[in-house]
Formats: sequence, structure tokens, C-alpha cells
Amino acid sequence: MLKKQDGFTLIEMLIVLFIISILILVTIPNVTKHFSSIDKKGCDAYVKMVQGQVEAYRIDHHTIPTMNELVEKDYINEGETSCPNGADVEIQSDGKVVVKGE
Repeated sequence: MLKKQDGFTLIEMLIVLFIISILILVTIPNVTKHFSSIDKKGCDAYVKMVQGQVEAYRIDHHTIPTMNELVEKDYINEGETSCPNGADVEIQSDGKVVVKGE
């Protein structure tokens, strides 16, 4: 006498894998779009923070600093002289903080 064994058939497994594949193909492009948006917003926030530190330095020392001077005087931390996405930041001669290459 044979026992009935419950389980998934090969066709059912293939259908599930097909549906999962379609869901992955739909979600991956959306996730990568959000990552680039997050990097841009993070860089914009970093530039504003450095601009605030430049203004604080200018009030304290009556000159426009360089990035190295901000690090040396502890206005920003060492190793945090670029955006979170790796873009370099520079201070122009008028004191405005910009991302290099923009």
C-alpha cells in the first residue's frame, strides 16, 4: 500500500521562481534610483554643514578658511572632507562651498 506524499510539483516550483524573478526585475531599478537620490541629498546636506563651519571660522578668525584649516582647527573631522558619495568639496575664494566638478 502506497502512502500519499504531500509536496510541491516541479511545475509549481517553476511558477513560484518565475514570479519571484519578475518581482526582482521590477524592484532593482527602483532601488538603484533611490540610492542615487539619497547620495545627492547626503552631499547637499554635507555642503550646507561645511558652509556653516566656514561661516563660524570666518566669524572667529576674520578670514576665509581652506578645508585643511577647518580640519586643523577642529571645525570638521579629519577624513570627512568629502561628500558621503566620495565627491570632493572645495571652498571658493569668496567663502562659498561647492562640490568639485559641478
